[in-house]
Amino acid sequence: MIRVNLLPWREERRKARRQQFFALAGVMAVLAGVIWFMGYGVINGYIGTQDDKNNFLKREIAGLDKEIAEIKRLKEQTDSLLSRKRIIESLQANRTEPVHLFNELARQVPDGVYLKWIKQTGDKINLVGYAQSNARVSSLMRNLEDSPVMERPGLVEIKAAAVGSRQLFEFNLNVFVTRKTTEDDKKTGAKGKPAAKEGGA
Repeated sequence: MIRVNLLPWREERRKARRQQFFALAGVMAVLAGVIWFMGYGVINGYIGTQDDKNNFLKREIAGLDKEIAEIKRLKEQTDSLLSRKRIIESLQANRTEPVHLFNELARQVPDGVYLKWIKQTGDKINLVGYAQSNARVSSLMRNLEDSPVMERPGLVEIKAAAVGSRQLFEFNLNVFVTRKTTEDDKKTGAKGKPAAKEGGA
């Protein structure tokens, strides 16, 4: 006897496949959600860690900026104090300069030369006077060049002049003071002629 299956077996198989597909799609959706959530959490964790590092660096940079500003202020104060120290040392080294200067001029001015004007501007001294001859002026300049207190004499002008009944030569020359060398000048390599010893002559 032949048996014939009259049930809609094809529809049942389609229904089963649809159920399997939906089940698999649901599993895939859940798996994708889990992966996305995990990835989102990991990325947020990295971002949070990096934000913490950035905030730490910002705080450290701000602290370093304050320290740099403080160092700059201290350096300015140090430079100001060193400048004052150099000025004081220069004043101490040259406090007897006028005495040495006049004493040295008295020693170096030869006979037949008379000074009527002495003016100092910084390191430069302007001398105006009378001489009996041009040779006397030349002798004065040689003496000033050899002086330990003065250096670099330079003649500005010399001309004939009548003083009373005498015929003389009026001269105008510049000479520079040889400054004493302080310890800071020695460190920086400043050079010059040796300064006059205490006591002048």
